[in-house]
Amino acid sequence: MGKPLHIKSARKKMFLDKVREALPQGGNLNLCLTCGACVAGCPATGLLDMDPRKFLRMVAMGLDDELTAHNWVWMCSMCTRCNYVCPMNINIAGLIMEGRRLLWPREDRPRGILLSCDMALKNPSTSATGTPPDDFRFVVEDVLEEVRQSQPGWENLQAPIDKQGAVFYLSQNSREPVSLPDEMVPLWKILHLAGADWTYGSTAWAGENYCMFLADDDGWRQVTEATVGKADELGCQVYLNTECGHSTFSVNQGIRRFHLETSLDVKIVVHFYAKWIREDRLRPSSDWNRDLKIRFTVQDPCNQVRKEYGDAYADDLRFVVKACVGEENFIDMTPNKSNNYCCGGGGGYLQSGFNEERHLYGKMKFDQIMATGARYCITPCHNCHAQIHDLSHHFDGGFFVSNLWTFLALSLGVLGENERADLCDLLREVWLPGQPGTPDPFAEK
Repeated sequence: MGKPLHIKSARKKMFLDKVREALPQGGNLNLCLTCGACVAGCPATGLLDMDPRKFLRMVAMGLDDELTAHNWVWMCSMCTRCNYVCPMNINIAGLIMEGRRLLWPREDRPRGILLSCDMALKNPSTSATGTPPDDFRFVVEDVLEEVRQSQPGWENLQAPIDKQGAVFYLSQNSREPVSLPDEMVPLWKILHLAGADWTYGSTAWAGENYCMFLADDDGWRQVTEATVGKADELGCQVYLNTECGHSTFSVNQGIRRFHLETSLDVKIVVHFYAKWIREDRLRPSSDWNRDLKIRFTVQDPCNQVRKEYGDAYADDLRFVVKACVGEENFIDMTPNKSNNYCCGGGGGYLQSGFNEERHLYGKMKFDQIMATGARYCITPCHNCHAQIHDLSHHFDGGFFVSNLWTFLALSLGVLGENERADLCDLLREVWLPGQPGTPDPFAEK
């Protein structure tokens, strides 16, 4: 039972009036039935003695002073599961976003998110780590040359930058070129085997937007305009996000929110994994796991599934995972797909500084994963990857976390020795390219 609320000031309702302007659809808080469906499915419920229903009612009652600078808006990941289960379709997550924007002076917002946003605004890469364009080009070209020289069969591997007229404009989360450059290679190989026509941009290549999490609309728009503009400048048709949830949502939602004119189709590479497998352009095999029988589950990233592409995308995600690891070795979390719980990595949580609360939030996801008995949780999202990896360590879960491209490359027989950072010792040498029993990726189809 929550603590009683002591009202310290007269009702103002200034925030409520501004919310109604910002959320004309879903902003009528008087529709709330106080049924508690939002509370029951929210992992942030109880943090700082707050929950979605209580926050909504305080806004409706005009308790602006009690809400101003309340830290709970940074502990809600805006995963929209509350919206999803609300019988009156109230946009509670949108309310939290407006709370960040209207109740918090910009300079007082969490320093980690603020610095990441400001760093992206200051450099042409739009990278939250501040990686300049020349450094990105150097890393890409250096890693590419090393693969060409050291891995037989990949002498013609490409990682183009500023290729005019390419079909796909590939974003790249800064995590890889800055910290794990070899992690870019499996995706390059997959694109090569599928015959994809793609390019990076020399500028605006970074696939992250912390200005969105900061609720800085001007910054969010600037980053979105830069990255979409670069793709349009190169004449690309598809803005292709790597396995990054918030990058996909920030671009799609940014285009809608700021009414940007573009003909780009914004997709996640997982869409095309499934398409290329069905078209026989990629031929993954789960034979590597026939005797090992390692069990897998998959995280449904909120920004990809519930907030953007729905259960059809979640089904494609599972189709790819099962093709890589074996259907008999896959076990779903409960609940899953659009009804899945957020892991607590989104909404800027990883940069907010509220680490204790982030772990408490993530315990629900940890328990979900542990209940599957899976040894691996595949997470096609960078924030999910970082959070779930941390949860496994913090709560001593003992399970491993991996990108989907890692196991797709493994199942294709192309995952190099230096590209296995996410794998346990048991899989360090399984199906290494060129070893007896490893499929030949260049065999005639």
